[in-house]
Amino acid sequence: MSDAPSIAPHRRNLGFPSSSSTRPRGPPSENLGAPSEDGTEGFADDQMPRSARGNGQAHVPRVQDRIGVLVQEHFAAFVESFAEEPVLSGAPASSAVTTDKFYIAQIRAMRTYSLSTFYVDFKHLASWENGSLADGVMRQYYRFLPFITAALNELIAKYEPQYYRDHRQPTSMSSVVSTSAASQMGSGSQSDSTHRMNEHQQTDKLFSVAFYNLPLVSRVRSLRAANIGQLLSISGTVTRTSEVRPELSLATFVCEACRAVVQNVEQTFRYTEPTQCPNATCQNRVAWQLDIRRSTFVDWQKVRIQENSSEIPTGSMPRTMDVILRGEIVDRAKAGEKCIFTGALIVVPDVSQLGLPGLKPSAIRDDRGAPRGSEAGGAGVSGLKALGVRDLTYRLAFLACMVSPDTSSAGRSATAGAADAIASMTQNTDPDVKQTVDEAQAAILASMNHTEIEDLRAMVHGDHIYSRLVQSIAPMVYGHEVVKKGLLLQLMSGVSKTTPEGMQLRGDINICIVGDPSTSKSQFLKYICSFAPRAVYTSGKASSAAGLTAAVIKDEETGEFTIEAGALMLADNGICAIDEFDKMDIVDQVAIHEAMEQQTISIAKAGIQATLNARTSILAAANPVGGRYDRKATLRTNINMSAPIMSRFDLFFVVLDECNEQVDRHLANHIVGIHQYRDEAVEPEFSTEQLQRYIRFARTFRPEFTDESKEILVEKYRELRQDDAQGGIGKNSYRITVRQLESLIRLSEAIAKVNCVETISPTMVVEAYNLLRQSIISVEHDDVEMDGEEEDPESGEALRRAAAAASGMDVENDDDAMEDSSAAAAAAATTAEAPSSGRAKRKITYEKYIKMVNLFVHRVSSDESGSGDGVRGEALIAWYLEQMEAELAGEDDYHAEKALATMVLKKMVRENILMALRGQGLAAADSAATSSAVDDNIVYVLHPNCAVEDL
Repeated sequence: MSDAPSIAPHRRNLGFPSSSSTRPRGPPSENLGAPSEDGTEGFADDQMPRSARGNGQAHVPRVQDRIGVLVQEHFAAFVESFAEEPVLSGAPASSAVTTDKFYIAQIRAMRTYSLSTFYVDFKHLASWENGSLADGVMRQYYRFLPFITAALNELIAKYEPQYYRDHRQPTSMSSVVSTSAASQMGSGSQSDSTHRMNEHQQTDKLFSVAFYNLPLVSRVRSLRAANIGQLLSISGTVTRTSEVRPELSLATFVCEACRAVVQNVEQTFRYTEPTQCPNATCQNRVAWQLDIRRSTFVDWQKVRIQENSSEIPTGSMPRTMDVILRGEIVDRAKAGEKCIFTGALIVVPDVSQLGLPGLKPSAIRDDRGAPRGSEAGGAGVSGLKALGVRDLTYRLAFLACMVSPDTSSAGRSATAGAADAIASMTQNTDPDVKQTVDEAQAAILASMNHTEIEDLRAMVHGDHIYSRLVQSIAPMVYGHEVVKKGLLLQLMSGVSKTTPEGMQLRGDINICIVGDPSTSKSQFLKYICSFAPRAVYTSGKASSAAGLTAAVIKDEETGEFTIEAGALMLADNGICAIDEFDKMDIVDQVAIHEAMEQQTISIAKAGIQATLNARTSILAAANPVGGRYDRKATLRTNINMSAPIMSRFDLFFVVLDECNEQVDRHLANHIVGIHQYRDEAVEPEFSTEQLQRYIRFARTFRPEFTDESKEILVEKYRELRQDDAQGGIGKNSYRITVRQLESLIRLSEAIAKVNCVETISPTMVVEAYNLLRQSIISVEHDDVEMDGEEEDPESGEALRRAAAAASGMDVENDDDAMEDSSAAAAAAATTAEAPSSGRAKRKITYEKYIKMVNLFVHRVSSDESGSGDGVRGEALIAWYLEQMEAELAGEDDYHAEKALATMVLKKMVRENILMALRGQGLAAADSAATSSAVDDNIVYVLHPNCAVEDL
């Protein structure tokens, strides 16, 4: 109880019996102003002034909350006799095998791990005595909390007396053991035991009870004044955490008048002093000095939580609430985590409102215009200040007794999550300390039940698990196998490493999906955000640089500058999905450069210089410039991104909206089926929970390269670099840098993780290389059209015409088309023939054309550098056919290829790549000889304007 109601009777000596009898118990606000958490119904000093009362009042009994005492007895019985059913799993790590009594084992473990918090599963409480005790505790938790804590103190004293004596709770002894005796106790008997009580005073343990696994988790938005004092669970995302401070819990005061010592004054929500000195001759009420050495402090932290993004109604601002954490649960909630807080809703003064300048809102009566002497009341209440407002300087806060991560979407039951939280508290493990692979796997398997472990074992040992997992990712999206592979590998991530000098090498994989409208880019992002346990979804245009990284803001209560986490910090160890990435301002894009490669965010403003962790994978979706993807331009020209940020993405996926009758039919069937049957339309092999469990387990592996796979990795990187340097066929859409080598390493590690193996095989490196090749989009060119005479191998006339046309052209017209064509890599397409009646038109792919041109130019230039003469036409074609011999199936192919080579030579002459010479000069245009003998006389030399190195 707070001091005010209990001391009030002897300030007014009249009417004490009537007041106590009319108010035996009431709502929490009346009969216990601010009950403690350490099991005390009142303070030791409450009983002391009674010896100094008048003789007539010595026999007045202390008012008891009978229902509270009943709750205390029932709770003690529950703790002593509850036995866990053997089928249940997910028991707290403190549960021992020595006894079948679940909670007695936990009390024994409290001594082993030197804990002060006792964890109670609310489901156990609800199954006890038809749930009547659970119902009472839930409805009036704040009222019964002192009694429940008193019961816990009794039980610890009973089962672990030595541990209890070492960290003894003197106040609970006075209120629990014998209240009547305590009320008769004088100040002298109290001071005898002062030294023994205060031996461990500052490190005294304040034993408290924490409930978890409540059946209902409320939203921040749904909390109302009616919920004050009830036991609730609320879910929210932590946005800001304060530092951990010591909070005065039990204070020892020294009277400045007579130096009498008042022990263990319970501190309510403010600094609470004793009401009166216990010394009979000293009437001091105001002059007190706090004895810090003999007071008990407890850890305290304030956490700001915000509604989960999925719970905010459209058009509403997210609501926030302050949560007070005490004791062992401080520092359990990190910024950015979704947590479930269990505790009671309380009302606290709104400090930020109190300090504002101006008048407080209060109702005033407007008597200004009323004539003197008129009837009282005047014109009534008016003015904006008076809209029925009594006092708005209060707000709701939440006093939490338990914090557990909200893992409802991470493929685990809430029980497992709470059990994990308890295990982490009981073993005092730091989450940032690196565990070994075996430890991490053991911890994950410990949080699963038997059927889940068997299911996981079947998945790990199954065949082709990689392709089967890919099929189960985003089942509502049709097709896009390659993108799904990338997303699966992003969820797995590579292995992050630290060099001996302390440099961090990131293991997270960044992916950018570029594509036409309506190709389900945002669907992938939304799926990943709902699937990954820690994911943040933002949109590019609506996010600022500070909102993505971190903002420095001023705390309205303390006035200090604090750091408010942005999207990348909130997604630490998770995935940050950024939609409309191409529409971000360049200034904001620069802000995430550091986060994407170094995985930190550096801040230097408002006197704060900090480097914060942002170990996040970035999944970005972008539209091409102009809406549709232009296949004839490079990726760089298609998206509006700078080169540094492009090199930081491991994979680019280009999703094109192409017309294909078969694909369109399947896609339409899929979409109509989803609208018709909803969830029944798709039946993935693995459910979301199975996938999440598998990914959690697979992420614990730390695969390493074999020597063989190392060589293949180096070879593949060399190929990529050569393609990039040569141009021509392999001219890439963006530069291959060492970052792409690191991407290959990360992708290979992720593929090994998917297969749950410790070593990376060469096939995995090849798979990673193929993924990277697919993401390095090659620029596509139209097919090249050849026209020649009707399948006539003796097309010397045509060649001569071409040569004449070439000689008549302007020689300064440089070979732009050729340079352009070789400026980017080719994409494969099918060869098509288009025979026409008069002239045979033949189409070949751009890739094939460039290949033939390169072969011819290479042969002619090597001949010129050797003998100085050109190459005769027939010899050149014969040499080419020898080169292509392995690809020719029969005589028909031979003739077709020969005709094609002749056409290509003719086109090369026309495009100023080669020159055709006959005899002593250029082949004449008016020569009418058409026999094949003429071809023998035509000699091909390189055109002076042909730039060989560009080809």
